[in-house]
Amino acid sequence: MNCAAIPQGLIASELFGHLKGAFSGALQKRIGRFESADGGTLFLDEVGELPMETQIALLRVLQEREFERVGSDRPISVDVRVLAATNRDLKAAVVNGSFREDLYYRLNVFPIAVPSLRERADDIPLLVKYLVQRSASSAGKRIRHVDRTTLDFLKTYSWPGNVRELQNVIERAVILCEGDTLSVDESWFKHDAGRPATARESFTTSSIGHERQMIEAALKESRGRIAGPFGAAAELGIPRQTLDSKIAALGIDKQQFKG
Repeated sequence: MNCAAIPQGLIASELFGHLKGAFSGALQKRIGRFESADGGTLFLDEVGELPMETQIALLRVLQEREFERVGSDRPISVDVRVLAATNRDLKAAVVNGSFREDLYYRLNVFPIAVPSLRERADDIPLLVKYLVQRSASSAGKRIRHVDRTTLDFLKTYSWPGNVRELQNVIERAVILCEGDTLSVDESWFKHDAGRPATARESFTTSSIGHERQMIEAALKESRGRIAGPFGAAAELGIPRQTLDSKIAALGIDKQQFKG
């Protein structure tokens, strides 16, 4: 259930169900998601968007394993495993009062942090292959290869828009592709000229030759150290995994900078 896609006035009914006549438009009894998921799993996406009154009811289900349908006072017991996801900072939401602290800790029993795309550079080639195949199939095109320079660039770009941005870039490239080799125009990633570029932006929008110079200079400065606050990755403003991939792609011997 996507909590952000349902009007707030209907979320309680969607989760817990309602009786006929419980509110205007309730023409028949409805079974809610928790009752339907009894004995199974309910995934609450965008859980940070739940209104406060629904948060209270959700907390009761998690603690007492029971709820009441809207318009009813009869408790219904359920055994449901709840998975929740959000892209919001729930700790900050707790501080500003928009998310209940007790619910936050009840949901945070087994947290799983999903790293951003820029922290998973090694996954990018596989994602690109999948997205190219999907977009090409939809567009009725046959694309068999991805330009090597393009792939290197995609692996070093910072991806502020995460996977959705990568998907949009691939779709755009597929639309413009006229052969069987996909390439991306790096000018699509140029940032506003009036805004100073960060270290990562300066690095990821540079040419391949300039990238080698920047990497070698950073390795020399860090004496071959990649990770850590004084490592080359921090100097360049990119994740360690991205720098490792780039060093391998460019054939740079990092050992020569040590000592």
